[in-house]
This record gives sequence, structure tokens and C-alpha cells, in this order.
Amino acid sequence: MQVQEVALPQLAPNMVLVKNYFSIISSGTEGSTVSTARKSLLAKAKERPQQVKQVIDTLKSQGPINTYRAVTKKLDAYSPLGYSTSGEVIGIGDEVTEFSVGDLVACAGVGYANHAEVISVPVNLCVKVKASNLMKEAAYNTVGAISLQGVRQADLKLGESCVIIGLGLLGQLAGLLLKASGVEVLGIDISQSAVDFAVQNGAVDHGYSRNTSGVEDKILSLTGGKGSDAVIIAAATSSLDPINFAGAIARKKGKVVVLGAVPTGFDRDPFWYRKELELRMACSYGPGRYDLSYEEKGIDYPYAYVRWTEKRNMQAFQDLIAKGSLDLSYLTTHEFKFEDAKKAYDLIIERSESFAGIALRYNHGKTHDSNPISTSEKQYNPVAVNVSFIGAGSYAQGSLLPNLPKAIGRSSVLTNSGTTSKRVAERFGFAQAVSNEADVLNEDTNTVFIATRHDSHGSYVEKALSSEKHVFVEKPLCLNEDQLQRIHQLVNKTNRGVMVGFNRRFSPFALEIKKRLGSGRMTMLYRINAGKIPADTWIQDLEIGGGRVVGEACHFIDFLTFINGSVPISVSAMSMSDVDNLNDAVNISLKFENGSVGVISYFSNGSKGLAKEYVEVNSSGSTAVIKDFKEMLVYGKGKPFKKKLMNQDKGQKSMVESFISSIESNGNVPIPFEETYLTTLATFRAMQSIYNGGELQSLEYPNR
Repeated sequence: MQVQEVALPQLAPNMVLVKNYFSIISSGTEGSTVSTARKSLLAKAKERPQQVKQVIDTLKSQGPINTYRAVTKKLDAYSPLGYSTSGEVIGIGDEVTEFSVGDLVACAGVGYANHAEVISVPVNLCVKVKASNLMKEAAYNTVGAISLQGVRQADLKLGESCVIIGLGLLGQLAGLLLKASGVEVLGIDISQSAVDFAVQNGAVDHGYSRNTSGVEDKILSLTGGKGSDAVIIAAATSSLDPINFAGAIARKKGKVVVLGAVPTGFDRDPFWYRKELELRMACSYGPGRYDLSYEEKGIDYPYAYVRWTEKRNMQAFQDLIAKGSLDLSYLTTHEFKFEDAKKAYDLIIERSESFAGIALRYNHGKTHDSNPISTSEKQYNPVAVNVSFIGAGSYAQGSLLPNLPKAIGRSSVLTNSGTTSKRVAERFGFAQAVSNEADVLNEDTNTVFIATRHDSHGSYVEKALSSEKHVFVEKPLCLNEDQLQRIHQLVNKTNRGVMVGFNRRFSPFALEIKKRLGSGRMTMLYRINAGKIPADTWIQDLEIGGGRVVGEACHFIDFLTFINGSVPISVSAMSMSDVDNLNDAVNISLKFENGSVGVISYFSNGSKGLAKEYVEVNSSGSTAVIKDFKEMLVYGKGKPFKKKLMNQDKGQKSMVESFISSIESNGNVPIPFEETYLTTLATFRAMQSIYNGGELQSLEYPNR
């Protein structure tokens, strides 16, 4: 565990930049994370068998080298902690109208409301705080909203009763909220000190240790012999005791709400079945949680139809604090300066003394600038290739950055997270981690790698070209034809190289096909067993990811273009209908300038046991087959040619090296821009074809 100086987070649209005053440590969630981080690799593996299985599956499909890179990337990454803070707005992103610089706010969200001096938070995970003297209490924002959602799921009325199992922070807050609503609250915990703490501070009306003799009878006595109207389980355990105990103490046709992390495999008899109990799950902060449109795009649910969203739960919690209906002053048993955060986690792990709420206090009088963070003392020749990265996610860290030639200059790294920027810069030898685009697009850089989400590709390519930089961009090039036309104009104007990361054409098997079959008229089939991706994943969002045809099928169109040696001139496509209208089970038919034809079968509904990619190319009595870029066969005269690889090779290393080499020599990137343009255009027109029932769409390169 370290406290580090990192670059400021980026301020994106629908986001606010906040200078923290306080943040609250979740001893359960964060304590578990820190405890696991301190264990050996073997102990980590024993604790997370599902991740071990993922490693084994990757090893089988991609080989040891790619698996090693994936594992080390995960293990070497910084993992920022925290998800509940309060502070002051110091910056406003585009499209934000409800906040102003200087507003006091409470923030929520894993990956957003971190333990950090400055954070960037979506508008729907941020609410206003009414009084400056309540900032410490306001920092309980996230756990308060989570507890409130559990209370809402219990759906209790004035005068009814509720038992809370687990009297940690969530249980304490749930008790306070229920008592403020006129509900009689009974608390249960395995720790007598937690019970005493809740009773002494008025979080519950009655409290008992789980080990108290006759505890079930005591609860029945307090509820008139009927049992509790509802039970809220706020514990975190792998034991089935809480769910079965809840069944024993709930009244007939009562409700049991799972607020904490507990298994739900309850015993059917004698309680759950005979009492006809209702089990409810409380999903974190409330409606909107895990919804991309709500949390990232800032699109609210209609007030009349969704009365309580996660943001409205947060605001209600803050209002109760401001009115004095909730007194949280007793909860903070320990407070540490932010610089001393490690001591707080030592307390949690070692449990050297009892604690409840643990707050980190920040020096909010400190000013913050966006100056770069130096990560390397190495100096580079200004006339050589000097590379900067905008975005550095999983693909960049696994396939691009490790393959950069050692001799080139490495200038800056810019990502949404200052933590990621710094770690990537340190790990891959870049001079600095930065907060602003201007620090990437300055004279120290002549080549920019863009590895962000798809919706930002087009605009970053335009900015980089306008700054006279050579550009490598992860696929796709952009998400619409207007951007494509502007990029084309800039390429002609600036005479700078633009290359999309179509790596498969650089694979050894692709080169072997070219060698053995040459160019000319071919029939080609590319089947992709893509697998299902949920509809709410960003890649499926047409505004952010472009969908799977635009976002992923471009790879395979480029591959067929390379194999047959001519550009596509027409495309048609048809997709299998599905309830979410995802268009990710689709056949794309292409005709090429030299008369070749190709079919891309991109299917999301295949078996997980089937290899992901299969390529078949037929030409003049010869057939070449590639199986998942690990095995190749060429049929012709005589005995078939066969080749197998230990490690899957989709050409990433050769692609990066070829791109850098081209910049060093003449700036003419390995993929002609005409091919990149028509491949990208083909994805847009394929979508038009799908919408028009498979109608044939022509493709043309401007001014040809």
C-alpha cells in the first residue's frame, strides 16, 4: 500500500472535478481487498479460484506468453481504493448544468470517489451538501445510500418491526434510517461489542449477540410472538446461518432483504416454505446502479416513474443529515490524515482495537495543478520517434506497450485515471504521466498511440493530425462517416501517417497465405465465434462502442482486404433478429475490386468450446485454413502444408514494429489509408444494409 502523487484525473463530459475534504473507509470491502493484496500468489489463487480458471482458459487458447502478460498486467496494476467521499467542486465538464465551481458535494462510486485529493465523478453519482460543518458526516454518502436502498426494499410502515443482522457500518446506518421512520429496530451481531455500540448510540432499540441463549425467543417476545415484519441482512459471510436465522425470526409472509454479501441457499423447511417468506435483494445504491446510460451518460430516469434512483437516495440521505434526523457523529471512531492512510488499513487488518467508521481527512486548502508527473529521468533524441499514449487499457498494456521497440523515445501517458497514467508510465519507461491533451500533443511527441474507448477515437485522431503527429489508433478509426471524411481531409492536408491496429494482417499465418496463394480472385470465409456480450456493455452502446460490427468486424474486413490484395467495392449484411436488436449474429458479404468475394460470419450465439476464429481462403485449386491463429493448413497438390504455434500469434508485435519502422523511415504507414478508409466505410455501410433488409451498399474512395 502506498500514497502516491499522480496526475489529475481527466474531466470528461457529464463529470465534475472534486477536491476531497473527507473520505470513508469501508472496513469490510476494502479490508478484504487489502488483506488479499498482502497474501502470496498461492494464497491469492486459493482465495480466487474463478480467476485461476480464467488464467487456465487463457493459457489453453492463447498460450503462455499472452497469458503471462495478462496476469502480470493485473498483478502490477495500481488499484485505487475508496468509494464514498465529500468535497468541493473545482471543475465542471461539458453538459453539466446542475453544479458550479465552489459547490460542496458528496460523491459515490467505485473507481470514481476514491481516497484521493482530487477525483472526477459522474453527475449522477454526486449530490450537493447543504452545510460546510457536515462534511465529515456527508462523506458517508455511499454507505448511507446503500443502507437506504436496503430499507426501501424492506418496505416497512410506521410501527412495524425490523431485525438487522450485522451491525457494521451498513447495519448501523440502516438502523438509524429505520428508527427515523418510526420502525422498531432489533439488532443482531456475532460481536457483543458491535451490539453494545449500536445500543448505546441509539442505532437499534434492542440488541443481542447471535450467540445469546434463546435469542430467537427474545425476538419473538419483542414482536408479540409473531416474528419481525422484515429482516435486513447486513452481514458479510460465507455462512448460511444469517439466511436461515432470518427465516426463523421473520413473521409469516414477512420479507428478508439481502443487503450484505451472504449466500442465499436457505433451508426450505421448516421456515421459508411454511411461512411463505419473500426474499429481496438490495442492489447497491438503488436504481441506476450498473446502468451505463445513467451513471456514465448522465441520463436520469423519469421522476414520476422511478421515484428513488441511486442519486435520489444519496440526496435523501444528505437531507436527513442536514435536518438533524440522522446523527452520525458517533460513527467515526477513528480519523487519520490522508497521508497516514496506511495506518488506517493496518488498524483494519490487524484489528488492534475496536472501530466503526474510519475517516480520512484531506488538506482541502491545498491547491492542485495539472502539471505532468515525472516518471523517468531518461532523455530522448528529439529527432527520433517519440511516442505518447492517450489511453492505456487492457489491450494497450497487453499487446501494444510491450511490443514498442526499446530504442524509441517515450514521452507521455494520458488516461482517464491519474493512477493508471502513472503506473503505465513507470512500467513502460515513459518520461511523464500527464493530465491534459496539450501535454501529449506538444513538440516532445511526434507519434501518438490512441487506445481509448471507441467514441473518442475519431476526435483524438483529428486533434493529433491537426498537431502534425503520426497516429496509431486502436480499431475502429471512428464511429461515423462525418468523422471519417474529416480524417481523410486531414490526412491529405498534413501528410502524416494514420494507421488502425488491424493486427491480423501482420500475423505469420496471413503472410504465409500471401506467400503461397498470392493475390488475385479468391473466395474467402471468416467465421468468428465472438461470444455473447450483454446489451448493457459499453461495446454494444452505439454511441460509445459503435456496436460489434463497427467496433470489431472491421478487423476481419481488413484481413480479407489484405489477403486478396484489393479493396472492397460493395457490401451487404443481414443479422439474426434478437430481442435487444444488437446485430451481433450477422453475415457480411463483400465484393472486392479484383473480383474476389468474401463472407464474414460474426456470430455471438456459438458454443464457448468452439475456437474463436476460423479462416478459409480458396484460390486456383488451393485452400488455406487458419484455426484461431494457432494452427494453419494449406491444401493443394501433394501433401497438405501444416504449421502449429505454441503461442497464438495475431500479429501484434509485428504490427507495432512495422508501424514504428515506417515512421522512422518515410512516414508511409504499412496499411495504405485507402484500405483503412474503405474498411471503416464498409462497417458503416454494413449497418445500413442490415437496417435496409440486406440491401447492397457501394463503397467509394473520395477523389480516386
